[in-house]
Amino acid sequence: MAIWCGALAIDRWRLGEGCAPGEGADAEPLALIADTAHGPRITAANRAGLESGARAGTMLADARALCPQLAVRPADPAGDLAFLESLALWAQRWGPWSAIDPPDGLLVDTTGAAHLFGGEAAMLADARHLLARRGLAARAAMAPTAGAAWALAHHGPDGALLVDSEDITARLAALPVAALRLDEDVLVLLRRLGLKRLGDLAGIDRDALARRFRTRRSPAANPLMRLDQLLGSVPEPLLPVIGVVMPMVQRRLAEPIRHRDLLDRVLADLARDMARLLEAQGQGARRLELGLWKVDGEVLVRRLEMAAAARDPGHVCRLFAARLDDVDAGFGIELVRLRAPWTEPLVMAQAELDAAAERHGTSLAACIDRLTVRLGAEAVRRPLPHASHLPERAQRWCPPLDPQPGAQETFDFHARPLKLLDRAEPIAVIYEAPGGLPRLFRWRGTIHEIARAEGPERIAPEWWREKSTVRLRDYYRIEDSTGRRYWIYRHGLAGDGRGGAPEWFLQGLAP
Repeated sequence: MAIWCGALAIDRWRLGEGCAPGEGADAEPLALIADTAHGPRITAANRAGLESGARAGTMLADARALCPQLAVRPADPAGDLAFLESLALWAQRWGPWSAIDPPDGLLVDTTGAAHLFGGEAAMLADARHLLARRGLAARAAMAPTAGAAWALAHHGPDGALLVDSEDITARLAALPVAALRLDEDVLVLLRRLGLKRLGDLAGIDRDALARRFRTRRSPAANPLMRLDQLLGSVPEPLLPVIGVVMPMVQRRLAEPIRHRDLLDRVLADLARDMARLLEAQGQGARRLELGLWKVDGEVLVRRLEMAAAARDPGHVCRLFAARLDDVDAGFGIELVRLRAPWTEPLVMAQAELDAAAERHGTSLAACIDRLTVRLGAEAVRRPLPHASHLPERAQRWCPPLDPQPGAQETFDFHARPLKLLDRAEPIAVIYEAPGGLPRLFRWRGTIHEIARAEGPERIAPEWWREKSTVRLRDYYRIEDSTGRRYWIYRHGLAGDGRGGAPEWFLQGLAP
C-alpha cells in the first residue's frame, strides 16, 4: 500500500496551529518558505495560496507581486521528515513493516494482513478513513508491487486497488511516464522521444531503450529498471522504519515539591530506576533528559551528554547537580521524568575490577563529563588523528562528547616531535651547499650552531587539495651546540621552477 500526503508540510503546520482546513489561519493565503542563495523561495502553500498564484519553487518576491497579502511561515524540512517517520510507525497497523518515501510518501507491506480487515478493499478504506481523521490530505492505493502502488497513488484514481499482478501492464498503460519515479531530465528526454504514457514504452523495442540508457545505473535514471520494478520482475529494496523504545522513568508526586533537597532525592530515585532499566537492556546512556512539570503548567528540561555510555546513578546525580542550581520550582513540581534519548551497548563488568579502578583514580570518561558540565562543552576538546602527510594536518580537534569515529589510516611513518608550534616560524639558515645539511640558523634573534643533523625527510605536497605551485618540504632533525633539539624544514628546492630561493622554517621542538 502506497500513501501519498501531497500537502504534508501544510497539513503539519495546520495541525500545529489547531485549525481545520479552510478555517482560521488557513483561510488566508499562506506559504512556507526556505532561504536560498537567491532569496526566499516557496516550498509549499495552502489552498488559498495556490489559488493566489503561490506555487512551490516560486521566489517569494514573484509570489508577492501576484498576491501582496500572502502570509509566510518558515519551512521545517527536518520536522516534516520526523513527522513522516512517526507516521510510518503509526501506519504499521496495516502491515508488518513500513518505509518512508521522501519527502511526503509512505510504503506499507500489507502481505498476509488484508484478511484481518476483511480484505484489501476494506483495509484501503480503513487507511483512508484514519488518515482523514488525523487531518491529513492523503491518497492511498494498493497493488502487488511497491512501484505499481506508488504509480496509482500519485497518478491514478484515489483509492485504486490492483490485486492481480497480471493486470499491471493493462491497468497502468494510461498513466504518464512520471509514474515510474524517474529524474526530471529523464522524463524530459522521454517526452522528446514521444514516450508520454507507460503504454508507449511497451511498444518500443527493449534493446533500443537499453542502448539509450545503458550508462545510467541509478534506478531513478533508468526507465527499464523502474519498469521492471513496477512489474515485479526485478526486486526493489526498501529500508523499513524501525521504532526504537526510549528508556524512560518518572515519578508523579503526591504533593508538589519546592525545595532542592527533595528534588535531589527524587533525582536519585530516578537515576537508580534508570540504571536498573538500562542494565536489563544491556545499554548505557550517552544523553539524558530530565523533565520537570510545574503546577502552573510550565515544563523545565535539563539535558546532559556524557563522553561514554554510563548508567552509574551516583555519576548521573553529580552531573545533574550543577544543572539544577537555577531551577525555580514556583508553586511546586508535581512530575519528574528522566529519559535516555541516546543509548549505546554497555556490557557488565566485574565489580572487583571497577572498585580497584575507582581507588586508583577517576576514569577518563567521568573526568570529561565533569569538566564539560563545569566549564562547558566548548572549553573541552580532544585531538583525533587525521589522514594527512603534513604534520600540521595530521590531527584535528573535536568536542569531547562527539562519537568516536572509526579507525582511519594515518601517515606518520616517522616519529614526530613532542611539541609542534601553532604556526611554523621562518628562520635564517647557512649551509655548505644548496642541497647540503644546514650549519647555522637564527631563530628569534639568537644564532644556533648545529652540532648534529639528520635528514632530509621529504614530504611532497598533497596534490589533490593543493595548487600545482605548492613546493615540497625537506625536514631535518638537528641539535645545536647546547644540546637543544629542533625540527626544521626547507620549503622548496633551488631551481624547482615553483618560486625563488628555498625558505627555511622551524616547526617543532624535541626533548
